Amino acid sequence: MINKVYAFLYGSSLYRLSTFETIWTVITYAIIEPVYTYRFGHNPQLRLAVQKEGNLQKDLPKMKRPSKRLMEGLTYVLPLLLMDITMIKKYAGVPLEEMAMTGNHDLKSASMSCTYLRPTFHRVTWDSPFQTTRAVPASAPTSRTILVQLFFSITIFDQLFFLFHLALHKVSYFNKIHSVHHGHNEIHPQITNRLDITERLGLVMLANFSLNSINAHVLTRTIYIPLFVGLLTDIHSGLELPWAYDKILPRGWGAGSKRHSEHHEHGKKYYEPFFTICDEFFFKDVQDS
Repeated sequence: MINKVYAFLYGSSLYRLSTFETIWTVITYAIIEPVYTYRFGHNPQLRLAVQKEGNLQKDLPKMKRPSKRLMEGLTYVLPLLLMDITMIKKYAGVPLEEMAMTGNHDLKSASMSCTYLRPTFHRVTWDSPFQTTRAVPASAPTSRTILVQLFFSITIFDQLFFLFHLALHKVSYFNKIHSVHHGHNEIHPQITNRLDITERLGLVMLANFSLNSINAHVLTRTIYIPLFVGLLTDIHSGLELPWAYDKILPRGWGAGSKRHSEHHEHGKKYYEPFFTICDEFFFKDVQDS
């Protein structure tokens, strides 16, 4: 099954676009977030703020219609597209020669590292001013490889973002940047992407580092995107859902929407997005008030 799916993707010109992952992320978010937003707007009994106050008539927080969020979308997409068309994509299992060709490099005259953590820029010429394609590995990973890589990449991101998030709260300059994300009365799904551009780029770069640090296969990255977007939207949903990921994991393993809602309300603990390892170790005894 995996081999057939990957063979189809490998032969697709769309999948080989340098901008594919940005496009795929936007599509994924445009599908997942409205599902949560609809449930938020039509199920007051599931809203954490309503449960806390015991008021089913509580007004909905101010949210935007899709037509009013075009600037938000552009602010998200443009910096990523700029990186997509200027930097060579490096993936595990791809020969250095193929990477160099997509970046308009000549290996005989230019030094280019295949290290995934070291960026290499597209060589700009009149014939090739932008990076438009990416080289992907010819063979598919095994299902076990995908599962292991997803587990470690999500876990690595979770620990790294804990530190990044802590800095956003504790360093005064970064706190001003992060205040954009906390500027609301009640947390809701649209808060997921309500970020200052600096914080948004930090989020994306940490996710990329988490994948690159374990040499994740490009198919793992493709699956990682909806998983990652789904988890982020879930913790910002402001909803107590019976099928949320923290209800599926063993009790106490997943941070979930309730913890993250408390973080947005008080900001003194629960800095870890998906799990509870660091928060339990460093902030277990911290009180909200």
